[in-house]
Amino acid sequence: MRAISLDEAVSMINGCFAAAAQRRLRPLTAVVLDAGGRLKAALKQDGCAMLRFEIAYGKAYAALAMGRPSRMVLLKQREKPVFMDNLLELADGPMFLEAGGQLIRDNSGEVIGAIGVTGDAGEMDDLCAISGIHGAGYKTCQDFTDPEIIRVINVKESSPAMPQRHSG
Repeated sequence: MRAISLDEAVSMINGCFAAAAQRRLRPLTAVVLDAGGRLKAALKQDGCAMLRFEIAYGKAYAALAMGRPSRMVLLKQREKPVFMDNLLELADGPMFLEAGGQLIRDNSGEVIGAIGVTGDAGEMDDLCAISGIHGAGYKTCQDFTDPEIIRVINVKESSPAMPQRHSG
């Protein structure tokens, strides 16, 4: 398994923040975890509210724990609440069920970590997380389109809504 370097993790976070600045979003916090769920890097922009680190960490951890973006973990909670309640009780770490957590995949599709982003609307957090992953040269679940590869690497993803943020 390939590990994410500190430079790559910081590059992903900086890519998230650049995407947020371009969209004129609220201040963000971003956390990168390695494939084992351990903290690799975290940065919190000036002006972030309390608990943003914990929320971002929980989004990334939820994505890793369930092998899908955190917004899909939230959907699973709505579909199977008893299962998810039991899973949350068993979890070895905090899971925050909201959009903004994305798996980080290498070119072959192997999960090498996750990023959690929080501070704006969940959809915007997702877009920034995806921008950060792409900026560092990695892939997200939605980047794989070949049905056989999707089956082999067990992608559980549909294309996220891509809202437009208008400045005004």
